[in-house]
Formats: sequence, structure tokens, C-alpha cells
Amino acid sequence: MSDPADRDWAPPDPGAVNRRPERAEPSPESAAPRPPAGAYPAPYPYQYGQYGPQPPFVRGQWTVPTPAGSPYHRMARTGAHRWWRPLVGTVAILVGGFAMVLVLGVVALIVSSLITGEQPNLEGTGDSILGNELADLGLNLATLAVFLPFALLVPWLVQRRRPGTVSSVVGRLRWRWLLVCAGLAIAFCAVSFGTSWLADLAVDDPAEANERWVGWGRFLAAAAVIIPLVPFQASAEEYVFRGWLLQAVGACTLETARGRIGRALSVVFRTPWPGIVVGGALFTSGHGYTGWGILDIFAFGVIAGWITVRSGGLEASIALHVFNNFLAFLAPAAVGRLDIVQGAVPWQYVVADVVPMILYAVGVLWLVRRLGIETTVPGPAEAEPEPIPAASGH
Repeated sequence: MSDPADRDWAPPDPGAVNRRPERAEPSPESAAPRPPAGAYPAPYPYQYGQYGPQPPFVRGQWTVPTPAGSPYHRMARTGAHRWWRPLVGTVAILVGGFAMVLVLGVVALIVSSLITGEQPNLEGTGDSILGNELADLGLNLATLAVFLPFALLVPWLVQRRRPGTVSSVVGRLRWRWLLVCAGLAIAFCAVSFGTSWLADLAVDDPAEANERWVGWGRFLAAAAVIIPLVPFQASAEEYVFRGWLLQAVGACTLETARGRIGRALSVVFRTPWPGIVVGGALFTSGHGYTGWGILDIFAFGVIAGWITVRSGGLEASIALHVFNNFLAFLAPAAVGRLDIVQGAVPWQYVVADVVPMILYAVGVLWLVRRLGIETTVPGPAEAEPEPIPAASGH
């Protein structure tokens, strides 16, 4: 009796040995559409590329945002802050600025020699270096203005924050607010001119009795140098002393300080006053005044720093500085004096200077409230950040 399996057996087909089996076509229901490049769902961590899945490319972000709700003096206190960044940045501004001053001075000496055909006065004797008082004035103003780009570049390069954060809490210079402050500064000049006239009556200065109007020709020539350069010179000083220095000191809040003295210092350094005082003192040291004149310049620096913090930006202090220097340079130029004589200053002139500055500061504070000027970084206020570990510095 034969096996039933033998009845189903058939000899193999010799041609089927090397024949490739046919692929079964998938049904429309089972065929999944191929997703386009980059269209994988969120849980899938890769993008579909030409040669299969590829890791996503994430572009690095250099600048670190300032926490919302931060006042102006603490805008450098970002997630990238370390104790050494303000120090390195200060050195970078000084080195870069003085290097540009050296380059500018050499270029000015070469140009002056080519124009006049005379050797420059490198020994420092006499009243002029370039052989012309007006050219010396322009050089002096320009050597201060060259610090402006470094005060904007160093915060981005060293502290990893946008250059506009030095201008104001909104990350840029507020031009409309600057124009409003300029109008107020014109009123300041009018008041300052009046108080200076009263001080002249109280101080008997024989040299002023011989001063005479130099004529429109000489005055306009001096104005053509003073008016274009003073805004850059004054702005550079504000960006360095009321901008960079104020924020550099304000970033050192000593949050990780321990002990009673450390906690007390931390409370003080959270306020803007250490930065205001340090900036005002260094600003005063850059001038050659003595006696009451030191108090005059220091008062200017402190008032400028105070209105910078209270207005959330440099616009008010820039306007004050620019128009104050317009008055300080143009008034002597009208009687033929192109150099600002520094040294001892009678106390009457100090009072004549400080009173208009105080009135200007009061006016700025009133306008800030009246116009609703931003004084902190816009956005929802965040909770106080966690203290940075001691290894990271403060």
C-alpha cells in the first residue's frame, strides 16, 4: 500500500533551480507613504537625508539674553556671566581704545606735516602739537570718540550679549526718547547760561574783561569742528563710564558671599550706586580739574549715572553731556579760546553748574513717568535666579 504523500510528489523542474522568486507587490492598504525630508514626527530625533537619517543641525547662538525685569545696571548679569568677564572687557576697551588713539595720532601728525611742511611738535613744548589750535581741538575730540566702537563691541565679544544692551533696557538706542531729552537739554543750557552769568558777577576775573567777539569767520570755523565731533566724543564717554562700567560693576552682585559682611556687601552691590560711584570717580580722574572743580565733575558723573538707571538707558545722559559740551566749547570759541582751561574752579561756578544739572535730572524723572519710558527689560518678570556656584565666580 503506497504512502499518500507519494501521490502528491512530482519531480522538480530543472529550470526552477536558478530562477529568482517573484516579489509580491504590497497591497495599497499595507504600503506606507515615504515621508519627505525633515517630516518625521517630533519624537524621531533625526531628519531624513539623501543617505538615510541624519542628525539635526543646530546653529549655535553666541549672545545670551538678559532676564526679563532686569534693571539697566544689572543687564550684564546673564547666564554667561563669570567673574572675569567684566575685568577682561575693561582691559580690552582700554587696550583697543589707546591703540586706536596711537594710530589716529600718527596719522594726524603725518597729515599735518604734509600740509604745513613743518615737523610736528613731539617734545610737548609750546601750545600746539599740530601747529594749529583748531586742529589740536579736533584731534583731542577724535581721540576720545574712538573708544565708542570698543564700548559696543566688547560686551558682545566678551560678555556674549547684544551691543544694544549697553544703550538701553530695550536693546537699542531709543531715538524718540533721545530727541525728547535733547529738547530738555536745550532748556538746561539756557538755565546753565543764566547761572554762569550770575557766577561771573560774583567772581572778579580780570581775564574776562579783555575778551571780545572773534567774528563770524573764526567762530563758524571752530563750530564746524566742534558740532560734528562733540556728539561722538560725549557719547563715547557715556558708553564707557555710564554704560560699560556701570553694568560691569552691576554684574558683580556677590550673590554667593557668606558671612555678615558678605551679605551686607551683597545688598549694597545689588543697587546701582557702586557702579555710579566707580564710574563717576574714574570719569573725574580723566579730567585735570583741582579743588572745587573735582566736585563739579564728580557731581556730573553721579547725576548722569543716576538718570541712566532711572530712565533705563543712556539717552538722557548722552543728551546732557552733548549739550553741556556744546556750551563748554562754543562759548569760549566765541571769544577766541579753543582750549578748555582746567585746574582750580571757584565754588560759585560749581554751584552754577550743579543746580541746572539737578533741575535736568528732575525733569528727566518727570518725563519718564509721564511718557511711560521702560526702565527694566521688557517681558514678564522672572524669579530671582539661583546663586551661581562659587567655582563660576560672581
